[in-house]
Amino acid sequence: MNLDQALLIFIAESRELLEDMESSLLSLEAADEKTELINSIFRAAHTIKGSSGLFSLDHVVAFTHVVENVLDRVRSGTLTIGDDLIATLLLCCDHIKSLIDGVEKGQTEADAASTEAGAPLLLQLHAVLGASASAKGALVAEPEIDATQRIAGKGSGSDYWHISLQFSPEVLRLGMDPLSFLRYLNTMGHIVDILTLPDKLPDAASMEPEACYLAFELEFDSSADKASIERAFEFVRDDCTLRIVPPNSRVEEYIRLIKDSPDIAERIGELLVRSGALTRQELAAALDIQADSVPGRQIGAILVEQQAVPSEVVDAALQKQKQVKEVQAQESRSIRVDADKLDHLINLVGELIIAGASVNMIAHRAKVIELEEATSKLSSLVEEVRDSALQLRMVKIGATFSRFQRVVHDVSRDLGKDIALIIDGEETELDKTVVEKIGDPLMHLVRNSMDHGIENAELRQARGKPAQGVVKLNAYHDSGAIVITVQDDGGGLKRDRILAKAVERGLVEAGQHLSDSEVYGLIFEPGFSTAEQITNLSGRGVGLDVVKRNIAALRGTVGLTSQEGVGTTVTVRLPLTLAIIDGFLVEVGKRVFAIPLDMIEECVAFTAEPGHDYTNLRGQILPFIRLRELFSIQAAPPVKGENIVVLKYAGQKAGLVVDTLLGEFQTVIKPLGPVFSHVACLSGSTILGSGDVALILDVPQLIRRATGGQPSGLSSVALKSETRIS
Repeated sequence: MNLDQALLIFIAESRELLEDMESSLLSLEAADEKTELINSIFRAAHTIKGSSGLFSLDHVVAFTHVVENVLDRVRSGTLTIGDDLIATLLLCCDHIKSLIDGVEKGQTEADAASTEAGAPLLLQLHAVLGASASAKGALVAEPEIDATQRIAGKGSGSDYWHISLQFSPEVLRLGMDPLSFLRYLNTMGHIVDILTLPDKLPDAASMEPEACYLAFELEFDSSADKASIERAFEFVRDDCTLRIVPPNSRVEEYIRLIKDSPDIAERIGELLVRSGALTRQELAAALDIQADSVPGRQIGAILVEQQAVPSEVVDAALQKQKQVKEVQAQESRSIRVDADKLDHLINLVGELIIAGASVNMIAHRAKVIELEEATSKLSSLVEEVRDSALQLRMVKIGATFSRFQRVVHDVSRDLGKDIALIIDGEETELDKTVVEKIGDPLMHLVRNSMDHGIENAELRQARGKPAQGVVKLNAYHDSGAIVITVQDDGGGLKRDRILAKAVERGLVEAGQHLSDSEVYGLIFEPGFSTAEQITNLSGRGVGLDVVKRNIAALRGTVGLTSQEGVGTTVTVRLPLTLAIIDGFLVEVGKRVFAIPLDMIEECVAFTAEPGHDYTNLRGQILPFIRLRELFSIQAAPPVKGENIVVLKYAGQKAGLVVDTLLGEFQTVIKPLGPVFSHVACLSGSTILGSGDVALILDVPQLIRRATGGQPSGLSSVALKSETRIS
């Protein structure tokens, strides 16, 4: 076994378990039924502790063991979990994560820093355990219930084993003394109560002196397990009827052991035996009954009927069996793949697409029908390979969204506000690279909504709002892009205050007329802040400009709408993938450009009055941009007329005037180098089948430019840079 590889798997799985643990802790407060969440939290801690022991990570085992003890008290009901304990356990998750991070760096023993970091948490956990133990002692000191009631209830209401024992009439003739077995029980514990049942005792005339007619009902206090108690009657097992009912605490322990058992396929009887709820002899007897019964009779029903196992324990075993089957079915459908291998596969697919385009061009020039048919089939297969490869990189955004449950929990406590997070669209998928890079910008937006947007409870109630504020995260697909919204029901942005601050900083001139979107867009300027005081979260003017810059680096856009007193919504639009897209090629002069196909509405013949930068499209005004003028391409328009490519993005439309429509093309996106990164209206480049480079147009920028969002024309630097690219 490769221990290094096994350790990497342990680290990855521990992080997943910690994420699940954190998510369950954050869900506890709002959950009506907390039992399963508490069980899942305990299982996560238990699994991490057990796996750490396999690698001799004693410092992880030691800390996690204390956490596990606290969670065990919560599960047993002797400890109530509240906000303070949840906050402590969340900090424990963070500490365990830091220990796991240290293991990844080669730290297999505790150092001074980790010991110092964990010490305050251990003090809190031991304080909780101490309080729990005191409470438990108070409960034990309560008066005992009447022994007769306890026996009549067959162990219910007590924490003693209940043993029903009926000897056969022949036991004395076999040389066995029934009382000797009862005396032996006292060596394993203490018989608290005993009731002798003379129901089968005949009248004196019919009584045989060598026959045994007595039965016994016992309340037995012992720490022994069920199998050990049964072994006390080993020599008389075939000559008596024995039923052992576990104490209430043992039933809970059996259920816990069943739920915490390894996820391996096994029969329900074996699962019950391994948990201690059932002995081998009891199982064998039940299997004999099943063999003689009608086909299809379940072993669980027989065990309950024979009173060998409580029904709730059988139900837990059936549920565990079902869970194992579901887990194994899921594991059989999935496999872990290293991210670098996926990236390498995508690069190879990109090269395959470029090579395929070259083959298609050669086949078209050769005008050989068989070759054209073969290359057409090849192109279709390459397209399917491309889609499948890209699908491998697609991940659900829910994992990123769930991280913010913890952020909202911690920040709301720091701010002294009551804030809830609502998540929608967590099933929405996008490229893993985009998911990895969008986390930090979203973090800024969520924290900003909580600090600036949501008011305190007193002010919200004074405004007629619920005391609890709400931040909503949503994701959905739209026109080949993914849209993520961060919405709050806070006080909204103060337009006049933003404008005054912008005038003060010289960003706009006094008296200049700006639309609401332009005013709200000012908050994304570097160093811009309207906060009256600096806090741990905001006030320094750092954050939103970084958000905009990071989103722009992903070829995305960010917009903002707000209504004072109602709330604010930030909308982020991102491409689904950063690797390969379906493109549409157009030509102006001898220059070829690629446009993302998902953002094209239609193509129409060019019609417009001379000097106008708009046209009439079926009764609607369509602004357009001439690529020839935008990039200063020195070539005359074609004699047969130009074309307009109608673009759509974020609910807006604009036209792009081009010479020739070349058709669809699988576009492998190649990033522009640092020298050209500032060139406007370009988002990348691609390689054509001929080996020439085609520039990929940035549709959002073009639409903003066409609709008046930016001044027309490019800077001289941009023009020179574009000329070098061409």
